[in-house]
Amino acid sequence: MGEAGAPVRAPDLLLIVGPPAVGKMSVGREIALRTGYRLFHNHMSIEPVLQFFDYGHPSFGRLVEGFRRSVFEEVAQSDLPGLIFTFVWAFNLPSEADALEERTRPFRSRGGRVRFLELQAPLEERLRRNEHELRLAEKPSKRDVARSRDVLLQHEAQYEFKAPNEFTQRDDWLRVDNTTLSPEEVAVAAIKHFDLPETQQ
Repeated sequence: MGEAGAPVRAPDLLLIVGPPAVGKMSVGREIALRTGYRLFHNHMSIEPVLQFFDYGHPSFGRLVEGFRRSVFEEVAQSDLPGLIFTFVWAFNLPSEADALEERTRPFRSRGGRVRFLELQAPLEERLRRNEHELRLAEKPSKRDVARSRDVLLQHEAQYEFKAPNEFTQRDDWLRVDNTTLSPEEVAVAAIKHFDLPETQQ
């Protein structure tokens, strides 16, 4: 409870979306450093499960989604300032929007603010970033860079990773072309645009 018994609002939720290897995790780390929000990049749930089940196995999907759901529910009920979640949103799959609705519900139901930061960069640049040292360090499943590149190209042909234009008109949405911007520059822009709280640096 807050002052005079007022209920405490839920933590904020910032969802960073965009195609593979666009820099979501790197930007998320910078925003977390500046706001005190906790970063939950999607491979934090994927990599442990890959020790037991491969992509596409029913158990893989259940374990990954179950862990994500639990983290979202627990953080939404906590006194943490906010959560940053990074993921690839395939806009041509209706099931993606359904899953997102489930993830955001614990925050929205408590009055938490939900915002979306969309990153975009050309395929050539993302192929280069796909072999970045930080990406390979944090995501062991990407260390077979030839296979990772092939999967990235397959998904590029199969899915739509750019949000429909109407999304960009929403108050809760910010699209940034980060082709030539550093993660620090994108973080500063997002914090300013969404008026996120900043901690002392």
